[in-house]
Amino acid sequence: MANSEVQVVIPTLNEAGNIPVLVDKLETTLAGMDWELFFVDDDSKDGTYAEIVKLVEVKNNIKAIKRVGRTGLASACFEGMMLSDSPIIVVMDADLQHDETLIPQMVYLLKSEHLDIVSASRFAVGASLEGLGNIRKRVSRLGNLMANYVMKSSLTDPLTGFFVVRREVVDKVAGSLSLSGFKILLDIYASSPRKLSGKEIPMTFKARHHGESKLSFKEFLDFGFLLLEKLFGKYLPARFLKFASVGLIGLVVHIAALALLHRAMEFPFIYSQAVATYIAMTSTFVMNNTFTFRDRKLRGASFVKGLFSFFAVCTVGALLNLALAGYAYSIGAHWLVSGFLGACAGAVWNYAINNTVTWKIRTKES
Repeated sequence: MANSEVQVVIPTLNEAGNIPVLVDKLETTLAGMDWELFFVDDDSKDGTYAEIVKLVEVKNNIKAIKRVGRTGLASACFEGMMLSDSPIIVVMDADLQHDETLIPQMVYLLKSEHLDIVSASRFAVGASLEGLGNIRKRVSRLGNLMANYVMKSSLTDPLTGFFVVRREVVDKVAGSLSLSGFKILLDIYASSPRKLSGKEIPMTFKARHHGESKLSFKEFLDFGFLLLEKLFGKYLPARFLKFASVGLIGLVVHIAALALLHRAMEFPFIYSQAVATYIAMTSTFVMNNTFTFRDRKLRGASFVKGLFSFFAVCTVGALLNLALAGYAYSIGAHWLVSGFLGACAGAVWNYAINNTVTWKIRTKES
């Protein structure tokens, strides 16, 4: 890719109707600037990538990648930024809600005031929220308060998805980013080893044209875990917190299955315990595949292989749990402390091995 001054990175998911309109708008707004456009599509099912390819074939300043087998707004933005070789990167959505006419002003401010980041705010004085419903407004305001607490900042909109950042800033925080959920700006600010110099400008948040909101209950959970990770440091990554939370749910499933089989149906305890164990392990695998590792979600034959891999890994984790707990208890540790140490060892083992074996990163792209 040629070395342009400005790289516009746009993640897409099922937004075919927006692509031609968005490109036309950008070409009008950025006329005279040295810029390129990079789309990162998460294997859209509505023909979005086909629309992008049509443009790539006729315009030499547009590039694209389709990610297969992994998803996530934050990770898509990051991947696009890292594939860029431009010193200035613009990140925006493809839903036409972001005001593209602000880009020249944002780039000018970044350069003239020697800033690290310039972001477009939905809540700054002079901004307009015509494309945000009342519930979304309240949720966004609450999220902003929580994000500013973690970031120790006073931005009016740390959760905006429209900003300009220097590539050198992205390089410095790359190894510390969580890439969990959809708020990449928050991730960048919270991951920086130094206080970043930033400025906000007000924007009109427009009504959506085509496509649907990417926000879901899972995204809100991801946001919560991202905040926890940034609060408690690199030793508790967000994915591990998700894995542990799913494990607690699995424990509830285990007890419920055991009660049903042994108490209600009066099966022998040992058989009930064995069946309950595998019911819990299966449900935990499904939840992790859907939530914790959804960016690497296993399907088809890979799902079956992953399930048996998960069984094997967690069986070893259970043995490790028993061994450490038994040793701690034998040397005089309190039974509660012994049990806790064993459970922690098992959880760390299960997460570490499943993260690298069962849900190993796949890099297949089209």
